[in-house]
Amino acid sequence: MDRQSGQKSHRGNRNLEEDEAEAVIIGGMVLDIQATPSIPPNPRTTAPGKVQYAAGGVARNIAECVSKLGTKPYMISALGLDIPGPSKGLMLLNSTGNLLLEYWKSAGLSLEGIRMGREIETPVVCIVFDTEGEPAAGVASVQSLERFLTPEWIVQFKCNIASAPIVMVDANLSPLALETSCQLAAEVGTPVWFEPVSVTKSKRIASIAKYVTFTSPNEDELISMANSLSHKQKFPPIKKNNNSTIASLFQQLKPAIWVLLENGIRVIILTLGSNGVLLCSKRRFLTLNISRQKEPTRKVKLAKTAESVSVVRLTGAGDCLVGGAVASICAGLNVMQSVAVGIAAAKGAVEVETNVPGGYSLDQIAADARSVYLGAKVVFCESML
Repeated sequence: MDRQSGQKSHRGNRNLEEDEAEAVIIGGMVLDIQATPSIPPNPRTTAPGKVQYAAGGVARNIAECVSKLGTKPYMISALGLDIPGPSKGLMLLNSTGNLLLEYWKSAGLSLEGIRMGREIETPVVCIVFDTEGEPAAGVASVQSLERFLTPEWIVQFKCNIASAPIVMVDANLSPLALETSCQLAAEVGTPVWFEPVSVTKSKRIASIAKYVTFTSPNEDELISMANSLSHKQKFPPIKKNNNSTIASLFQQLKPAIWVLLENGIRVIILTLGSNGVLLCSKRRFLTLNISRQKEPTRKVKLAKTAESVSVVRLTGAGDCLVGGAVASICAGLNVMQSVAVGIAAAKGAVEVETNVPGGYSLDQIAADARSVYLGAKVVFCESML
């Protein structure tokens, strides 16, 4: 028996003021099995290196980052009462033994939104890195998220969504659960951030684009999302090399960017790895409530990454970028300022082996964010009058 049966009316009776400052994060809590070779791996043989467990999942990583930057997240997810055991199969534990809940308990965060049960298999992703810290291959077993993180579970927390400054959904949710989450947010005017997760799952934007305020794809996810919204394979994969400039890359990506904007997405935070972030909008985005801005303008800003980065691993960078931005939006910063904080948080993530740093120096985050913000520049501005 899971925790759903006793919770149906519990959330609706709570005082909304209790949840006033909580960003709602809906999506996956995943056990990462990370394999890092000490020499370049070759096919059909093993390589020496290190294998370790890590707390992961796009939504979980984002929520942890949000918390470590001083904003309280409210997590809605599904999780098994299991961890990998020393022998075949899974070893059942009670909820206090799950690695993925350790940070939640230590930080005093609510577990109410996390559906737990012995019949749920904890989602697991196995990742093999190259020697540069980039994912080289991976296998995801996360089907239980679609099975147990249901619309019926999510709708119990509509009071949290109603009082949240922002709702972040990741594409690990089933299409129906995504639609339910976005519709609940739309009913009360809560902005939605869609995190694409992967090229394959990014296509789930098709049914929810009109509800989405923010999205944060990389180049490949952007192309996949544009193709799903244009209803035909219209945009080919991006061709780039070491000599590619931001200007040439933007010219390739611009048609796909416009498709997302024309389908209702307000702001695209397009991640370009070490080249930084392109912040794209049909209107000016100096405030969170960009619907108030009536200037019919397409505008793109380039925000460069923070300087002096010592790269250890890259898997948590995108999640921490979103986490930093979400925390900052909750604190009242405008979109450009929030993305600058996100880039600063991402810098901290690439310098450690874990998906999210053990802690952040808020003074360092502020300094890095200031540098990013002051260095941002407009790369495209087109009047639509």
